[in-house]
Amino acid sequence: MTGPVRSVSQAFAILRLLACEGPMTLSQVCRATGSSPSSGLNLLRTLVAEGAVERAAGAAVYRLASAWQGADLLAGARMARLIARAHPLLTRFARTHDTACGLWQQLGGDRLALVALGESEAATRIHMVIGQRQPFGAGSIGRALIAAEAADQVDMERRFARLRWRRPLAFAAWAEQVARARQTGVGIDDGYAFPGIVSIGTLVPGTGRPRLCLSASVFAGARSDAEIDALGQALRDLARDAALHEG
Repeated sequence: MTGPVRSVSQAFAILRLLACEGPMTLSQVCRATGSSPSSGLNLLRTLVAEGAVERAAGAAVYRLASAWQGADLLAGARMARLIARAHPLLTRFARTHDTACGLWQQLGGDRLALVALGESEAATRIHMVIGQRQPFGAGSIGRALIAAEAADQVDMERRFARLRWRRPLAFAAWAEQVARARQTGVGIDDGYAFPGIVSIGTLVPGTGRPRLCLSASVFAGARSDAEIDALGQALRDLARDAALHEG
């Protein structure tokens, strides 16, 4: 399965940005989205041509077209504000604990998308990309999500059957891992979803739908079990930060 189209993702990032911040110049849009001037200009011209964005008369600023100022996009703007607040928190956590720290959003009922990322300053780091997807139920955050749902045996077997693992994993072992996540509030994946990577995942409590989750990822063998448990507790503390709960 192919990943998201980068230009489409960038276009939606611009729409959310204008919905959140109001009229902006080309340079402001490029600086906020990380786009080059030529790429940003091409995207804005395309959005103008499609009627989603308009250029203010007599001014070099772009704004959201009135037809695109509905409730769905405003919800996207709220998410954009949350992501902006989350980024420095994730970065501080990543550098303090020498880990890659991600904020994930549940898409529909069966996918998760990475919406914000904090990276350590280590020379060798785990590579993650904003917009990357993973199936619901896979990885550490998948275990944490299913644990929170208190799914019955039949539903768990159905979800497990849809997953593909990079290391062999029996249903009974996976179910035990979900049960442990239910007790501790933290899911752990030791290289089953991503070889050579241990990930820890937890839900951001009280955020409703779409659900938000946090992950911390380290190289396999780099931490003891006690250190992994301590990292999980620190991640749960981060998930309770007020900045991740404001509207």
